[in-house]
Amino acid sequence: MSVRKQRVTVLGSTGSVGVNTLDVIAAHRDRFEVFALSASTQVELMLGQCRQFTPRYVVMASAPHAVLLAEKLKQNGLQTEVVQGQGALSQIASHDDVDAVMAAIVGAAGLEPCMAAARSGKRLLLANKEALVVGGEIFLDAVRSGGAQLLPIDSEHSAVFQSLPEDPSTWPERVEKIILTASGGPFRTRDPATLRDVTPEEACAHPNWVMGRKISVDSATMMNKALEVIEARYLFGLAPSQIEVVIHPQSVIHSMVQYLDTSVVAQLGCPDMRVPIAYGLAWPGRIASGAQALDFRAMANMTFEVPDHARFPGLQLAWDVLAAPVGTTAILNAANEIAVAKFLEKRIRFDQIHSVNLATLDRLSVSDIHGIDDLLALDAEARSVAGDIAGQLEF
Repeated sequence: MSVRKQRVTVLGSTGSVGVNTLDVIAAHRDRFEVFALSASTQVELMLGQCRQFTPRYVVMASAPHAVLLAEKLKQNGLQTEVVQGQGALSQIASHDDVDAVMAAIVGAAGLEPCMAAARSGKRLLLANKEALVVGGEIFLDAVRSGGAQLLPIDSEHSAVFQSLPEDPSTWPERVEKIILTASGGPFRTRDPATLRDVTPEEACAHPNWVMGRKISVDSATMMNKALEVIEARYLFGLAPSQIEVVIHPQSVIHSMVQYLDTSVVAQLGCPDMRVPIAYGLAWPGRIASGAQALDFRAMANMTFEVPDHARFPGLQLAWDVLAAPVGTTAILNAANEIAVAKFLEKRIRFDQIHSVNLATLDRLSVSDIHGIDDLLALDAEARSVAGDIAGQLEF
């Protein structure tokens, strides 16, 4: 008896998580098929993905890129329909024929399609931190009301999820804390006084993981870990004081759960995003990921360090904004997206990313947040303020 294949939409299919997702799907064609893909501007890469997976729909971020892709698809005799814009992302995330959605769009742009998938009761594989960092309880309400399955894909949150008891109702009475590991990025041992001279190329040269430029810069500042702390607080329903960060340069232990009896359960593996992706696609089962297995006989010593807040001042902001009014996490995320973009454009220095984040948080106050529209308006205001602040800095 044949089992119907799961139909998957991949939001952000030309990014690193999207590409790895398609790699796992390609290895399991008997279980999964691609329903829709989305990308921003990478027309040639998307064309190759369409040739390989023949999705029903593709969404491009802009009309010119959509037109160009449509022309190329026609020239190749492919029937994939190309559409454009934010609304189209929500449509391919909530379509009746979709079973699972890989949410791999970087930034707050991924929030609305994640909400659409949640409201439609999809299996939502969440690689987009910002859905929870910006959306918080409003996003979780959509998950609950829609009956969606929310599975974390970030390696750290997937590791925590795999290390927790299966029944979430038992977590409060059994779990002492969770420990998120961080590689420390490319500047773990660099003199903090020299960080003002860091180039975008240096910041994007991650020692362990292959990631996009924005996420790589976040890793270099450890703002990615700050966002992960916020995400973990919502994913696992723990108090911020129950979330700890430790630097583990080898990136073998992806995160840990400490129980009330002081036992610690950890998930280990090579630093390869295909592992949490395969786990999310197949959950509660498991499938081959294509990743290399750990060889304990050849492993170097595993080491752990306390984060240096002089080198990584942005990390503490996670606990600061979680203690602030609802919506403050959205301000931090928006400010950081603008600051990182300005750094990559070489308009501000690396050390000024934190300055923009702090100044934006200081300038904006949060009024009552009642829904997604309020959050998106706050996000837009924070981006405008952060842009003004960055423009006043001397490079």
